Amino acid sequence: MHLTEPFGDRALTQPLVERMMSLAERLSPRQVRLMEVCGSHTMSFFRTGVRSLLPDNVTLLSGPGCPVCVTPNRELDQMIALASLPNVTVATFGDMLRVPGSRSSLVQARTSGADVRVVYSPMDALTFAEADPSREVVFLGVGFETTAPTVAATVLEAARRDLRNFSVLVAHKLVPPALRALLTSGEVRIDAFILPGHVSTIIGAQPYAFLESEFGIPSVIAGFLPTDLLEGVVGCLELVAYDQAEVRNRYARFVRERGNVAAKSVLEETFEPCDAEWRGFGVIPESGLRLRPHLRRFDALERFTLDLPEPREVHGCLCGEVLKGMVSPDECKLFGTACSPENPIGPCMVSSEGACAAHYKYGAHRAVKV
Repeated sequence: MHLTEPFGDRALTQPLVERMMSLAERLSPRQVRLMEVCGSHTMSFFRTGVRSLLPDNVTLLSGPGCPVCVTPNRELDQMIALASLPNVTVATFGDMLRVPGSRSSLVQARTSGADVRVVYSPMDALTFAEADPSREVVFLGVGFETTAPTVAATVLEAARRDLRNFSVLVAHKLVPPALRALLTSGEVRIDAFILPGHVSTIIGAQPYAFLESEFGIPSVIAGFLPTDLLEGVVGCLELVAYDQAEVRNRYARFVRERGNVAAKSVLEETFEPCDAEWRGFGVIPESGLRLRPHLRRFDALERFTLDLPEPREVHGCLCGEVLKGMVSPDECKLFGTACSPENPIGPCMVSSEGACAAHYKYGAHRAVKV
């Protein structure tokens, strides 16, 4: 038996479904709005079929938990410009290739002759740099607290090897400040959060305490298998039904109160918090990371001079509103018509964790009237 198999077992899921229905009936006619913060949760709710089991008075909102989607055009334009410089190799995870910036994409830059390589680890980029000292190698550091530790470890290794032709465009984002910004804006009503399992394995449960103490919002850390997802929904409904605003950890087999201490130590040694721009949100205080002063020689934006025009957005694209839970993907006029996985207009349709891609892949586009 596979280790994950029990978490999809009907003997476990059926009681949770019944509990979910009972709680929803208790809350009726109130409409309960739960935000699944993580893009992987968005996909999992569709893929496992759990989303189709939700009671009529429970709505799932997608949140700002897709790292590719929240990367603003300003940073995308910088990445594409770096790739277009002579004697520069850009190394990136594959999900960044087709994301459109203001005027182009990395895959278009590659078609025009840029050296853009897909890697599976930031250490691959380090290997490229060491193998050819005559070329500058830039790794694109995109992702949340889940991804940042491996990038941090790579930078520390580059320093240990004293590599002079390796750098990182640091575009990492931090999840808790985005949740604070979302709640402070008051733009969308959220009754409870289903918190990201992957991010929480690194940061732990403690950083979410402000949701309870400052905003009175209940939340549940959840995993990605059917039982995990149902535990997340049931936990949120219990807290809402009994007017409790605590943070519950329903992913305790991986998430500890203090998180992954070793990974956080590497992050602390390498990065410091900074203000960061998010798609749809603008600049959120202390929501990004930058290299600490003694490692700034590995910062691509300090190593290369880029003179770029102001970024521009595609008229009609609602990715920013989708990321804040203000609209559903199928409320965007471009969804399923001008914007599709074959011809993506916005990043939420490109990324494998994007809400628009999830809605399209699992059939929501078929309901769109053309």
